[in-house]
Amino acid sequence: MALHNLTLSLQFGDLQDATTHRAALPRHRVVRCIRHALDADAEITVRIVNAEEGQALNLDYRGKDYATNVLTFDYATEPLVMADLVLCAPVVAREAAELNKPLAEHYAHLLVHGTLHAQGWDHETSEDDAEEMEARETEILAGLGQPNPYA
Repeated sequence: MALHNLTLSLQFGDLQDATTHRAALPRHRVVRCIRHALDADAEITVRIVNAEEGQALNLDYRGKDYATNVLTFDYATEPLVMADLVLCAPVVAREAAELNKPLAEHYAHLLVHGTLHAQGWDHETSEDDAEEMEARETEILAGLGQPNPYA
């Protein structure tokens, strides 16, 4: 399988435990996760944020007053996929602990999930769409040597 080209900007906001999150997200791993989920060349910014920034963005753009694990801002799908993925470090860490998963594994899932959203996949439109997106995520993650996140 030929992988698509990716221009990546990886940013870390003001995090309390930045060392832990940077260790879970080395640039090469972020690139690998995103490239395996791409159906076209892309320019993507990944920003890791604290709870305050995550909550503010979720409120401003989705009208939901809480921090969520990943927000996808998709700007174009042709000729390039252009998007911002915003991952909220404290939410991702909490979920990983609750799921008893390594932090890097949960980040991998959310990077794939956000990248699919950037290409028009949507699990909130119908049950069938949710099942199709989950199956695609599982297939991509298996190709990365990751377990099924929904098992």
